[in-house]
Amino acid sequence: MAQQVSAFDAQFLNFETPTNLAHIAALTILDPSDRPGGAPTREELIALLRRRLHLAPPLRRRLVEVPFGLDHPYWAEDREVDFDYHVRELALPPPGDEHKLAEQVARLHGRRLDRGRPLWELYLIHGLAEGRMAVYTKVHHAAVDGVTGAEVLAALMDFGPQVSDTPPPEDAAEPQRAPDVVEMVVRGVARVLDNPLALLRFVAEAVPRLDEVPFVSQLPGAGRVSRFVRSIGSDADVNPPELPRMVVPRTPFSGPISEHRRFAFGELPLDEVKRVKNAFGVTVNDVVMAMCATALRRWLASRDELPRQPLVAGIPVSTRGQALNGSAANEVMLTMTSLPTNTADPGERLRSVNRSMRLVKERLAAAPAAWLLEFSQAMPAALSALAARSAFRIASRRAPAMNLMISNVPGPQSPLYVCGARVVALHPMSVITDVSGGVNITVFSYDGRLDFGIVADRDMVPDVWNLIDYLRDSLADYGAMAGPAEPPVPQPRRRGKKDAEKSAEKSAEKALDKAAEKSTEKTERPPKAGRSARTRKAAG
Repeated sequence: MAQQVSAFDAQFLNFETPTNLAHIAALTILDPSDRPGGAPTREELIALLRRRLHLAPPLRRRLVEVPFGLDHPYWAEDREVDFDYHVRELALPPPGDEHKLAEQVARLHGRRLDRGRPLWELYLIHGLAEGRMAVYTKVHHAAVDGVTGAEVLAALMDFGPQVSDTPPPEDAAEPQRAPDVVEMVVRGVARVLDNPLALLRFVAEAVPRLDEVPFVSQLPGAGRVSRFVRSIGSDADVNPPELPRMVVPRTPFSGPISEHRRFAFGELPLDEVKRVKNAFGVTVNDVVMAMCATALRRWLASRDELPRQPLVAGIPVSTRGQALNGSAANEVMLTMTSLPTNTADPGERLRSVNRSMRLVKERLAAAPAAWLLEFSQAMPAALSALAARSAFRIASRRAPAMNLMISNVPGPQSPLYVCGARVVALHPMSVITDVSGGVNITVFSYDGRLDFGIVADRDMVPDVWNLIDYLRDSLADYGAMAGPAEPPVPQPRRRGKKDAEKSAEKSAEKALDKAAEKSTEKTERPPKAGRSARTRKAAG
């Protein structure tokens, strides 16, 4: 039977509106200069997708709604995928620079996916400078999270220029079909009847952890209620560190967003970030967060709108492996931390980030985040959809839960290839909403670099490229504070048989040349006047 969309994943479907979109994406830059036959074509890309489709199940899944909204939808697997629809092709107007590419991708990112088809699209983009090309891929957040999204992309890539053959297993299972209408209604009614008991379980699990839930945790008294219930309940011996109550200040990117997006991207050397990390005794993620705080502080100050309070950032935390079942595509929980944009000293800014992130980690270690995935099933499906939309409207207009979201996704540190063309950069793109704010900064580590992708509301942040410049400036400042970089230590090269043969040939050639020079000097060049007798004798 087809897999049902979990209650947690369904929230990404429920809150979607014409302006609040719930897909994540990646912009992959390809260099086909060393590829035999030139740049890959759309037909070659479709052929690759056909061969690898069994490695990326989300690309085959299509939503099937339950009548009357009695239950969450199901994922039905299509035997055939309409690649003519899902894989598209376009070219940038000259000059195809980064800004032109970002403008085009921002327009694509602002379009809603068709729910009558598998929830993904792919665009092959031509016309970039230096003969490069790009692939923009977007998938609905209900089907993947940041980690599984990266895995879907990886399934379409190779670790070398040679395209590997990965046929599906011979005993591949038949595509999973959704239940028929009658069965879906019966199961939905049974779920509704079971909800009173589930709701009691929900309350028992949720109240002790109200101070972990975004937006709810900021309500006055939420922390005191959670601590009191923990003190008298079964969790009395569990004392997770208390999270400070964070006040979310108003910024130019707070409030309801529009349907238009802006996008900017860039990369920074991972080795330099690690050097700063080692000098300050923090983590790579701490350095990234401090750089984001610095960039946002400078951007807000340039507009004379820097709040006195620190910003509040939403941080997705992977809970992969904590869920009791595999029904959730998104094994992630959103936690929050203060971002010290109000701290003038950059060193103290980094240390403040380190303290805040340590507190978040200690809290998650004491109270694992998987509880949200487990009891999110308690609320009836129809009520869950209504609650999600209502909460978005209230939070966006009265008390936003956060100012922005920052996410750091690990990736491979060796080169990847698509259809034989080398991947030179892989910039992530994520979600902005009325509740999470009009800016999202996502980082993906790849092949010795940190690839940044910044999605913003077009009207709220018209100069989004400035944030990329400020991130580079911030790393340069932290690099200067860390001291001069040590010169790289030359590594001895391992010499194989061919290297030894070439070295011997070169030595022989040098010896012959030297002998020829001496022979020429002896026969054609008389000794110069003023040479000593010893010198004349040595010259012959």
